[in-house]
Amino acid sequence: MTAIRPAGKPRARAHWLLLPAAAVLLVVFFYPLATILWRSIAEPEFGPGNYLAVLGDAVALRVVLRTLGTALIITAVTLLIAYPYAYAMTLVGRRARGLLTLLVLMPFWTSLMARNFAWYVLEQRGGVIERAFAAIGIHGVTLLGSVAGVTVAMVQVMLPFMVLPLQNAMLGIDRGLLHAAGSLGAPRPTAFLRIYLPLSMPGVLSGVSVVFIMSLGFYITPALLGTPQQALVAQVIGTRVNDLLDFPGAGALGAVLLVITLVVLALLGRVAGPVGASMTGGGDRG
Repeated sequence: MTAIRPAGKPRARAHWLLLPAAAVLLVVFFYPLATILWRSIAEPEFGPGNYLAVLGDAVALRVVLRTLGTALIITAVTLLIAYPYAYAMTLVGRRARGLLTLLVLMPFWTSLMARNFAWYVLEQRGGVIERAFAAIGIHGVTLLGSVAGVTVAMVQVMLPFMVLPLQNAMLGIDRGLLHAAGSLGAPRPTAFLRIYLPLSMPGVLSGVSVVFIMSLGFYITPALLGTPQQALVAQVIGTRVNDLLDFPGAGALGAVLLVITLVVLALLGRVAGPVGASMTGGGDRG
């Protein structure tokens, strides 16, 4: 008769395995974050003065709204490009899928600074993009120093972070469900919208959350390809720290951005809950 091992010991060992990662996070993330938050309420005097100054600053609020709008546009454009691309990756064979994955991952092999300078050359006045538009009769298209130019470059950077979660979710979808819907008389668009799209929503939500949150904190791309009049939150924080030495104000602005990020994560979690419940329990209802 074999002895039954208590379930608590493996679980306790798993907790010990988490200690190195928890220690690293505590030292390199939570401690600096706590320091920034403390300075934002303790300097120059204790209280919410820095936060009230941020909320009462029309320029700061305009920058925050511009950052949110830019992140939303980047997320939407990235999703529109990545969804059909990831869908095509599930239709082709293994070799073609490997090639498509290679094309997606190729930007990771190049320095972010080098990619931004490449976009700088492409978008500048007299660059390839302006000449290409001029060849079809559209003159004066200079993306450098515009929101459109920053958006194009950031979409290219964010594309892999949307494609990979989508591909992972789509590869787990049984395409036999679409054939079954077709055999029951459902047109292909209807079967796609009623079956495939809901099943791919976990990948959509994962990609959207990653791209949106990363877009909120972008610094290098807007700094190189944009203008000070179109600065985002990360640039304003950098200016307050490096030029104005306003560490408490920068910390307060960073805390506002952190709260926005947490709110977005909470909303996505609320959306992901009903989506998962509908996929797991929706089929039980007659």
